[in-house]
Amino acid sequence: MAKTSFLRPLAVAAAGVVLTATAVAPAVAGQGTPSAPAPDTGAVLAALQNAVNAGAPGAFAVIRDHGDAESDQELTVGKADLDGTPMKAGWRFRVGSNSKMFASVLVLQLAEQGLIDLDRPLRDYLPAGTLPDGWTMTGRQVMEHRAGIYDHTNDLLEQAGEETTAAFEARIRTAVYDPRALVAISVKHGIQYPPGTRYSYSNTDFVLMGLAVEHLTGRHYADVLKDRILDPLGLRRTSFVVPDTDIRGAHVTGYLTNDDRTKPLVNSTEQTASWLWAAGGVISSAEDLDTFLTALLAGSAGGLVSDDSLRQMTAALPTPSAKISYGLGLRRISLSCGDVYGHGGIVQGYQTQSFTAPDGHRTVVVFANASNNGAVTQGLMGALEPAFCGKKPAAAPRTTLRPAVEDTTIPAVEDSRI
Repeated sequence: MAKTSFLRPLAVAAAGVVLTATAVAPAVAGQGTPSAPAPDTGAVLAALQNAVNAGAPGAFAVIRDHGDAESDQELTVGKADLDGTPMKAGWRFRVGSNSKMFASVLVLQLAEQGLIDLDRPLRDYLPAGTLPDGWTMTGRQVMEHRAGIYDHTNDLLEQAGEETTAAFEARIRTAVYDPRALVAISVKHGIQYPPGTRYSYSNTDFVLMGLAVEHLTGRHYADVLKDRILDPLGLRRTSFVVPDTDIRGAHVTGYLTNDDRTKPLVNSTEQTASWLWAAGGVISSAEDLDTFLTALLAGSAGGLVSDDSLRQMTAALPTPSAKISYGLGLRRISLSCGDVYGHGGIVQGYQTQSFTAPDGHRTVVVFANASNNGAVTQGLMGALEPAFCGKKPAAAPRTTLRPAVEDTTIPAVEDSRI
């Protein structure tokens, strides 16, 4: 299938250098959507099975075609828990860094109200003393992970920031952190590079944005999230209950892969998520993630942000991965049939990749209930190409006139552990 172009160019300035970015044109009510190839369900199931073979108890993919409900797919492999319950694609789970998309929407809404200017120093919109004098990185740079702010989670984990069983039990499962204390962990490391000069993923960036939301509204983050996103969209399976440890209602059990692979998986379902807070503390379901992403990428018709705000969110700048770019709390992944937008999330016991086509006509959520295992991550990433783009055309014989078929493998995201 020929590559379909969904995007238009947008120039974004950072640190005095013009970087080429792309922004999605918001969907307009009544416009038709481009026809999408049928998902290659066999290849999606094979990718999910790869995740299970790598050590996850189970995995699923939920594929939604809006305007063509008959083509919706729910594909499951393996178990929702080690007691043998079959995997359930409708149950709730911890979404990890998919939470950053929710935080970004809240910030853009406040920007539309004139409560925050994303191109002024973020410290102007935070409680006094949160960031030191002289830290001039802007809200936009922070949301793009280009602010030079050290990721505090590196200090709470072990082995150079990699998740481990010991760190989970000692500093994460039951620990309750004040968000400003998390920022203080980061601040003691100093600015890592001149803001705006490069990309470096930092969970502290979105702890800061959550603090800005609270400071500007005078309300708890969970209440703002509920009033501005969850209730208006009817996301009844989505919640932010940090530091409560339970997942209420029917949910998938999450398992942390033991550092010693000869030992059993660790049930990590109950945890405070306090060490991530606004950067990774949301609980949701595939259905609710689909609803959220579809409303967001539909532009103003979705009622979440304005068309201009959506253009800013999707103006993605390069990352170290050739196929992955990052905007304001949104990742862009380049597939063979076009680009998709969303985020990934890995938090102890759970992995999710949630993406949608730019016009929202197809959304894909893939999930596995194990973490601390890069092979599981790669299995899930491998499901996105066949879910969005369908079957690959047969490879033609290679000659000097015909290049090899394009490699559509999506690399595991080096910064997606949370």
